[in-house]
Amino acid sequence: MRRAAALLLGLCLLWPAAPAGAADRAPADRAPADRAPTGWASTGPGTTGGAGGRTWTVHTRAELKAALANDGEPTAPKVIRVAGGINGHESDDGSLLGEQDYAPGYDLAQYMSCFGEDGSTWSDTRFDHCKRQRQLRQTGSNKEKAQIQLTVPANTTLEGTGRDARLLGVFLTVNTGSNIIVRNLHLEAPVDHFTAWSPDDGTQGSWNARFDAMTVITGRNIWIDHCTFTDGRFPDRAAPLGFHGERVQRHDGLLDIEDGSDLVTVSDSRFEDHDKAILIGSGDGRGDRDRGHLKVTFARNLFSDIVQRAPRVRFGQVHVVNNVHRGRAPLYALGVGVESAIFSERNVFRYPGGGPSLAVAAYGGAQFHDTGSWFNGRPARLNAVASALGLGNDVGWDPADVYDHRALTSPAAVERYVLRHAGAGRPHGRP
Repeated sequence: MRRAAALLLGLCLLWPAAPAGAADRAPADRAPADRAPTGWASTGPGTTGGAGGRTWTVHTRAELKAALANDGEPTAPKVIRVAGGINGHESDDGSLLGEQDYAPGYDLAQYMSCFGEDGSTWSDTRFDHCKRQRQLRQTGSNKEKAQIQLTVPANTTLEGTGRDARLLGVFLTVNTGSNIIVRNLHLEAPVDHFTAWSPDDGTQGSWNARFDAMTVITGRNIWIDHCTFTDGRFPDRAAPLGFHGERVQRHDGLLDIEDGSDLVTVSDSRFEDHDKAILIGSGDGRGDRDRGHLKVTFARNLFSDIVQRAPRVRFGQVHVVNNVHRGRAPLYALGVGVESAIFSERNVFRYPGGGPSLAVAAYGGAQFHDTGSWFNGRPARLNAVASALGLGNDVGWDPADVYDHRALTSPAAVERYVLRHAGAGRPHGRP
């Protein structure tokens, strides 16, 4: 009995305590284990979102925008509950806006023709329509951004109610906000109707879409939990053909965390069927803003059919623990960027026919550390993979020195938990 009691006490100490009074305010569909985050979002002042504030229930974009404004007090505590699907292109009268509403007369084929057949050089004078198409693309992009971007202010909990809460084509942003929870939402990445072709980007040029499903800019104490990020109804394979026989890229990232953002946890979420999933850091030359920040935890997430950036990290101290990576062989999973300090712990990689080198790629970084991860059911030995890339093993920090967490210790346990619990509408549980 004493041993059992001691074990129970130990587990309670490892699991973060719920904030005072949370039981009185927690929605009925929230599990007791989910009242507080683990990882970096639990540090500093902690992350409680809008607990104790006004509760809104919203069904439309207009209602969601009004709730975020919170009757002129946007940073006052509030809980916003999303019921059903909210479309970012929904106008105030309920109609859905499209490409021609933002830029009447814009035509992708005409825009592309102004670069020539090989897409190498733009000319306003190549055809009579070129100058107008350039202007329409720019104005259309700005109008689309103004329509679909919704910014979450400080001290907010934005959560779905039930299993079908969705943000469809919404460009959800945090801009200098702190103490924010986003949970139990299906976020379908926006389609950029006015994606730009950049001939000098890469060896043959590249499309550059503008909108992420969610972007955190200079945010602090952010908890993203039990969400699903996907291209949804508009996968890349359904995009029109562009230059060199490749599809036009109409999506940017699923989740970007940048510009000195800090103390973020992403837990029990799904990232599915996307190219460039998660980018941490503003750019190789932005150390003045990002150095010393970008502390992020990824715990118990599923990355399924993600091509790259799961995540790619610059500058940050990033803990990736008990995540599952599976599906088609990617370019890479974990990207080690400039001055990054990734501490990988007991992650599962399942890429049939591939090898552990798919798990890690070097993009200007110098250090990477892994403890106990698995590749196709066997020890991944990712430190050796990193060493072959010229990366050292000393990232200069250990999550156990910063916050309490408990990692599952077998690949079967990690996969069983993540496949059952990760994502919007999934049952919440305790690992």
